[in-house]
Amino acid sequence: MHKLAGIRLNPLLNDHHGRHGGTCPRLVQVENGATTQLDLPEETEIFAVKWTADGQRFALTVRHSDRLRLWVGSVAGDVAEIEGLALNPLLGSAVSWLPDQNRLLVRRIPSRGPAPEPPATPLGPEIMEGAGASSRSTYEARNLLETAHDDALFEYYATSELAIVDPATGQVDVIGAPALYTKAKFSPSGEYLLVKRLIGPWSHEVAWWRFASEIEVWNDHGKFVATIASLPVADAVPAHGVPIGPRSVAWRSTAPHTLFWVEALDGGNPVAEVPHRDRLMRLEAPFTAEPEVVFKAEHRIQPQRCGWGADGSMLMLTQRERIRRWRYVWLLDVDNGTSRLWFDLDEGDRYGSPGFPMFRTLPNGRQVLRQQGDAVYFSGSGATDEGDRPFLDLRHLVTGKTERLFRCAPDRYEYVVAFADGENRVVLRSESAVDVPNYHLATFSQPIEAAEGEATRALTRQPITQFEDATPQLRAIEKRIVRYERNDGVPLSFHLYLPPGYQEGTPLPTVLYAYPMEYSGAATAGQVSGSTQRFMRLYGASHLYFLLQGYAVLDQTAMPILGDPETAYDAFIPQLVADAEAAVAKAVEIGVADPERIGVIGHSHGGLMVANLLAHTDLFRAGIARSGSYNKTNQPFGFQAERRPLFEARDVYVQLSPTFFADQINDPVLIIHGDDDSNPGTPPFQSQVFYEAVRGAGGTTRLVLLPFEDHGYRARESVEHVLWEQFRWFDQYVMGR
Repeated sequence: MHKLAGIRLNPLLNDHHGRHGGTCPRLVQVENGATTQLDLPEETEIFAVKWTADGQRFALTVRHSDRLRLWVGSVAGDVAEIEGLALNPLLGSAVSWLPDQNRLLVRRIPSRGPAPEPPATPLGPEIMEGAGASSRSTYEARNLLETAHDDALFEYYATSELAIVDPATGQVDVIGAPALYTKAKFSPSGEYLLVKRLIGPWSHEVAWWRFASEIEVWNDHGKFVATIASLPVADAVPAHGVPIGPRSVAWRSTAPHTLFWVEALDGGNPVAEVPHRDRLMRLEAPFTAEPEVVFKAEHRIQPQRCGWGADGSMLMLTQRERIRRWRYVWLLDVDNGTSRLWFDLDEGDRYGSPGFPMFRTLPNGRQVLRQQGDAVYFSGSGATDEGDRPFLDLRHLVTGKTERLFRCAPDRYEYVVAFADGENRVVLRSESAVDVPNYHLATFSQPIEAAEGEATRALTRQPITQFEDATPQLRAIEKRIVRYERNDGVPLSFHLYLPPGYQEGTPLPTVLYAYPMEYSGAATAGQVSGSTQRFMRLYGASHLYFLLQGYAVLDQTAMPILGDPETAYDAFIPQLVADAEAAVAKAVEIGVADPERIGVIGHSHGGLMVANLLAHTDLFRAGIARSGSYNKTNQPFGFQAERRPLFEARDVYVQLSPTFFADQINDPVLIIHGDDDSNPGTPPFQSQVFYEAVRGAGGTTRLVLLPFEDHGYRARESVEHVLWEQFRWFDQYVMGR
């Protein structure tokens, strides 16, 4: 593995480290469930699938033992490799269909020699320098380049060349010289190619997506047409800010060859006082005129939440107000210059969420909003006090009224995966606490009478798949959603899991798992998330494995921190303590938890939670803190949603840091950390120093550093060892075995 400019890289495959794909590939026909196996070599894995717009053919990115290769197939079940290609997906998707849906644009590894060898001795000292700089965003500053040899390796592995592949003939035409391409996208007309490539020298302070770059338009033969932007290295982006200059440059889906992008009007600074924070820009072929301002936004535009209308010149544009955490959805007519607010919402309000729009694919492969007349299809999780009930709505563009076509029944968990064909048939994924997830072809029929919020269309269904339960022993685990209140009236909840064979009213040793979240108000903080009807599967080093050891588990335990986003962390500790006290009291009240045998677990920000709860309460017999940050003064320019630097909020940084209160930790704490954690806020020394503080203050503690592991744990050896450590710790200090 190499760590290069924000990437952990597998040099054998020229791909991301630790990546895995799908095996045993097969096609399942939606209409009748007929299954066709794909004849791929046994030891391969599928990393990506790209379908043509008509759904009849597909391109596969396939992992072989030595490289990523390109295979092409059809719904008839035939597959064939395009010989002689090694794909390079390091800086973006390596395969896409051209607008003609017959040919493929690929990023392939060019002819090259062996990888650069490391020098026998360093070429010189590592030097960093600053003069007159200001605080900046550091979240992306992980796995950065450090040496001249790193620079050479990054250039070697990230370089690709652009080629057009004709699967019918196997012909490969190179249209782009070797470079570090981060974007290559044909216009809807197929006449132009939008290209973004990185420009050296390579920064050692930011990841590759903040490197200097050139954004250009070429013709369909790879000849230069115009420069759209020359962007400098973005190494001074304010915390929670954005780079200056064009960002999210993309083709308009409903025009032959028109570019749109977003630019900051506030210098990228989210706290600058300006009347407009962003603007939407347009530039049409032949790209020689000055870009045109289409719309000025009061708040930050979120390009990933925008979408083109199916017809005409409508653009659904989303803005986000950072302070209020509020989302505004606008409808623009980019040709006629009109705009209006469609709807707005508190982004933390799960109960009131309208969901997100669905899309369909045009014949040229571009995506547009899926509409029925003047209404757009929206799907969402449908959160309620009793758990999630996913839905499918039609939201009308003119009136804003919604028509609920589908809503999951309370005793199952079902959601729309995609439309099958036309507007009346969809593919549903259906499961329950005891039924393995399977897919169904559902057909809408006549309107029906329905209570408010319920489905207004009848639905018939037929099964597509017949998957079976591989772990039936887990079906004996019982799940409930439990609601309660904090001492100040804030509504809270947790998901209660009870072990197989549980006898009602029997107090059990209990594990509480949580992750603190910030909210601007009590109404959204107390909303229930998730569903008791989800089919349980256990992954990795999950705390839910304690259920098979005879423990009760409180999962998704609400730990809200309420307040103004700018100052919410001023009250972090008292609110955290109140959250934990309420959860423990409720678990004891309902007769599930033995108050003398409760342990607490958290990962990352949850690890910080564990350490602080052990330092400031006597609620728990022991704790397990994983990959946490225990001294916030080592993150002087903000953390989580805290924007204030250390110099403006010294007391807050110290109060949040359990290392300063290690002498108050009287209960045993197991500290686990990946010894190669790349998260800027949680380097391994955070756990090492915290361990020394607790140990030196006379506390009971154990530090486990997992070799080669990042912020999450992936190796089988690591996962199994973490489970063993967790069972052993709580069995000794919570269960009392």
